[in-house]
Amino acid sequence: MTKALPTLLLLCCSNIFMTAAWYGQLRFPQAKLWVAILVSWAIALFEYCLAVPANRIGYANGLSTAQLKIMQECVTLAVFAIFAAILFKEPITWRYLGAGACIAGAAAFIFVGR
Repeated sequence: MTKALPTLLLLCCSNIFMTAAWYGQLRFPQAKLWVAILVSWAIALFEYCLAVPANRIGYANGLSTAQLKIMQECVTLAVFAIFAAILFKEPITWRYLGAGACIAGAAAFIFVGR
């Protein structure tokens, strides 16, 4: 687990940027589409600067590509749920919890027994 910690932390940080890039612009519907696209791409650049090293570090520490991907999906759902609850005041319902359970099950298939 300690080998995966730097990857996990970098993925959490990268996902904050990516979620902001993809969904943050929805808070500004009056902005021109081309402005939203450029701002989103600028934010996404920081996401890539964290996600690429996260995957390289994880792979170098023995994580498989499947493990890296499912870790990314787990982090993405968690970050998105928090983002939607805080910025858009969307409640975290049983649907989020159900989706989280499904993703956790997928993670168990990939991580357990290796």
